[in-house]
Amino acid sequence: MPARSNPCRQMKIGVATIAQLAEFDQIVDVRSPAEFAEDHIPGAINCPVLDDAQRAEVGTLYKQVSPFAARRLGGAYAAQAIGRHIEQQFQDKPKQWRPLIMCWRGGMRSGSMVTVLRAVGWDACQLDGGYKAFRHQVMADLAAWPARHAWRVVSGPTGSAKTRLLQALARHGGQVLDLETLANHRGSVLGDLPDSPQPGQKAFETQLWQALQGLDPARPVFVEAESRKIGNLHLPESLMVAIRHGALLPIEAPLAARVDFLQEDYRFWIERPELLSARLSALRALRGAETVARWQGWIAEGRFRDLVEALLSEHYDPSYRASQARHFGDALPAAMHTESLTAEAIDALAQRVLAQG
Repeated sequence: MPARSNPCRQMKIGVATIAQLAEFDQIVDVRSPAEFAEDHIPGAINCPVLDDAQRAEVGTLYKQVSPFAARRLGGAYAAQAIGRHIEQQFQDKPKQWRPLIMCWRGGMRSGSMVTVLRAVGWDACQLDGGYKAFRHQVMADLAAWPARHAWRVVSGPTGSAKTRLLQALARHGGQVLDLETLANHRGSVLGDLPDSPQPGQKAFETQLWQALQGLDPARPVFVEAESRKIGNLHLPESLMVAIRHGALLPIEAPLAARVDFLQEDYRFWIERPELLSARLSALRALRGAETVARWQGWIAEGRFRDLVEALLSEHYDPSYRASQARHFGDALPAAMHTESLTAEAIDALAQRVLAQG
């Protein structure tokens, strides 16, 4: 096995930078569980030096009593936690194991664990700047990376199976950025996925950063046309600009095919009629109380096909046409037509899209 360079000695002993993440066997995030859950470096494991309650307690002591009192208590908690992690998490690690330890900003929490692990004999390093440095790098890369790609922007009215088309494109070798899957949202008033919340903004941006990192700038990237927000999550302005300068690929399917597709793809709403009815209340200001009441009546009667067709023709399609006219005017390219949106038809459409380059 060839000898590896020692990243800790490229700076001062025991410290490494964001650029060296890939050189370590494991990233160990010692922040509290709540901090880790909000966002973390992909692939990191959480071994808290202070749990959420202890972190709050030490912080209160720091403000209300003194820094020394806080460090004294925090040190006791940290010593117990580090010993527990060595016993439970690291006992099977060989002497050659090289972990990168990180906390909020490369301070005492990660420093204390690095000290103990290095005393054991592992070549542990502390991430310089901690999570704050990683977060700064993510935001800088998100600002720069979208412009280096050629975007193929799949568009079409609601129910055109755009996300399913992206998935088919990926299966056939196309390079795809699936924003709605990353955001865990379908991108409309009915886009929420019941019992499956969206990630937080920071976690979403980290997932997006990781996805962009894996894309080849020499190949086009297929992406769905999106608004600035997907559910509660904001897309980076740099990505919005890049997508709006991309080559548009409009998809066109008959209304009946779109209704069939949505009844199957959004079955989770049909199975929860009370939740669906409540969600449609959000459209009263836009479409009027009388119209929404009619839709809700159809839900109560189980007339879901009538509901889906009305939502498309009375709400989604007018909004889509207005958006297309606002952004593209008469400059829209010819649409790729499909009579059906079955799995087989979507697969065939993906092959047609890839064949045209």
